[in-house]
Amino acid sequence: MKKLLLHACCAPCSSSVLERLTSDYEVTVFFYNPNITDKEEYEKRLNELKRFLSVAYNNKIELICGEFCPKEFFEKVKNLTQEPEGGKRCYVCYKMRLEKTAQVALEQGFDIFTTTLSVSPYKNANYINEIGENLQKTYNVEFLTSNFKKQNGYKRSIELSKIYNLYRQPYCGCVYSLNNKNTVFNVNKSKQN
Repeated sequence: MKKLLLHACCAPCSSSVLERLTSDYEVTVFFYNPNITDKEEYEKRLNELKRFLSVAYNNKIELICGEFCPKEFFEKVKNLTQEPEGGKRCYVCYKMRLEKTAQVALEQGFDIFTTTLSVSPYKNANYINEIGENLQKTYNVEFLTSNFKKQNGYKRSIELSKIYNLYRQPYCGCVYSLNNKNTVFNVNKSKQN
């Protein structure tokens, strides 16, 4: 089987994506999310992902943890703070995460890389795939083009979140999406545990 590096944003999004990929690939999960600018929130999501991998996969799936580095995110999006959700700021954020994933995939000898991001109905799969396909050329590591929300991928992630009692965050982690009054996330809802 090909060795696949899966960029993961959180445990809920990872759940249904891993369910799809583990029969065809030897998967390693890479948690790297500089857009999560609150350290407590970052650690909560990372720890939830660790717990999920432990319970659902008996720690048979390796986890690589990227560093907490919101300064890089703030630097890259400093001129995009007023952008609406789903716009240019999100494109830059997707690119940051996918580029780091491609770099790690190349450095550690993975055959292919992809991301859980496309499972979310709030993320633009066309942007994600465009970025991944460009990075494939730059880093010479295959990118798995995907739209994991299709075939009820998002619905399945909700089901698995209930089964494993996963923390489902009410926003992407970016302080701008949290503060954006037009955000697609309803942060007034109570957090689902």
